[in-house]
Amino acid sequence: MPVQVETHARLDDAVRACAQSANARFFGGGTLLMRAVNEGDQSFDRIIRCSDPVLREIRMDGNAISIGAGVTMLEVMENRDTAFLAPVARIVGGPAVRSAATIGGNLYADLPYGEMTTALLALGATIRFAGDAQGVSIDDFLRDRASRRNRVVQSISIPRVGDAANFRFVKVTRVKPKGAALMSIAAYLNRSSGSGGIRVAYGNMGPMPVRALAVERALEGASLDERGIARALEVATEGLEPPTDAFASSWYRREVAPVHLKRLLLGSGRA
Repeated sequence: MPVQVETHARLDDAVRACAQSANARFFGGGTLLMRAVNEGDQSFDRIIRCSDPVLREIRMDGNAISIGAGVTMLEVMENRDTAFLAPVARIVGGPAVRSAATIGGNLYADLPYGEMTTALLALGATIRFAGDAQGVSIDDFLRDRASRRNRVVQSISIPRVGDAANFRFVKVTRVKPKGAALMSIAAYLNRSSGSGGIRVAYGNMGPMPVRALAVERALEGASLDERGIARALEVATEGLEPPTDAFASSWYRREVAPVHLKRLLLGSGRA
């Protein structure tokens, strides 16, 4: 089946083009979409590209950072305001992939990809769709992600991380450093915001990135030492259903999750 590709200079025009066809796909960086084309995916016959500069902006917005959905992993690494996310962006493929893969496209990445989305979930990101005045929480976005594939993400908002040590991330893989992730863990340990300031997320421990709610509760008010995190390690996989796939079994993921979570929380297991 032939695939039609069209490019729009304005985001509004690209959004209208996507809305006109249920079989359209929005082109971010193409690292996943073009693979689908090459593999003969028949679920779409129209690709919409957009060159509007608004998709490539990184700007400060009060106590938040607004990142355009078209910002690449390389640009995340090179920008001073998003430098704390560099350890996450750096493990997304090789140089060619990082120069093309976008933060917006990563939101829709299926397993075993989506490490950046895991980090955004831990940060409590807000996702703003083009044409909407208000954004939606990343928790709500992921819950209804399948039904939102015909929407165009304009930007992602994350909190300003004053102390880079408050954000931690690790990718667990059998092949260093670029192998497919068995799991990834991201933690935002923002104790200055009081109750609810701790968020922990797993990648590849469910059908999409998921929060470790039991771990978050166990860490509230706890010190980040071996004694303080003991309860969090006991409930490391509570409420989760890790998959069994070609990379690891569900049993294995459950067994190693507390080990890597411990290293992360103690500051000895960052990516």
